[in-house]
Amino acid sequence: REMPQPVPDGTLTSLAREASHCTRCPLHCNATQTVFGAGPENAKIMIVGEQPGDHEDLAGKPFVGPAGQLFDRTLAEVGIERNSLYVTNAVKHFKYESRGKRRIHQRPNAGEVEQCRWWLNQEIALVRPKLIVAMGATAHYALTGSKEKVTELRGRPLPIDEGRTLFITVHPSYLLRIPDAQRKDMEMTKFKNDMLYVSKFE
Repeated sequence: REMPQPVPDGTLTSLAREASHCTRCPLHCNATQTVFGAGPENAKIMIVGEQPGDHEDLAGKPFVGPAGQLFDRTLAEVGIERNSLYVTNAVKHFKYESRGKRRIHQRPNAGEVEQCRWWLNQEIALVRPKLIVAMGATAHYALTGSKEKVTELRGRPLPIDEGRTLFITVHPSYLLRIPDAQRKDMEMTKFKNDMLYVSKFE
């Protein structure tokens, strides 16, 4: 199939429709569907995660699984309306490995992130957010091409093009994987503080 043409009417709806046929990288072969971004076209804040997980792949919506629920709870705690944000992922198809009946998440590689960057750039151009929040290393790489560690950049607002601010934090799925309760509490507090900073842009 040929690559789809640029979006004629320049809306998120038509961009999402176009993305639903994306074959830029092999990930579309095994995923259930494209999981495109969701939220208002004039959102001041754009959240960029890594890729859809198992729940998102089936639902066709970003951030609806366990990590998304943790994200929602944190937003509620700091007073951010989830539906005021534009929420998307660096990669729009679920990458996984099958183990029995389970589908185990796999991190997208640089090539897959680069192929998908076109869609992310289109989303940014249409939404024109004031703040872009990169959740985790894959999102940061997709937005900047940099492989600097999240731990070194986290919590420091970085000015980027067109007067925007880039803000880096961890992906909520990282918080779910911390086995030690005390450390988990500490990391949850740090994440909540990051979201408090984000709330200033509402």
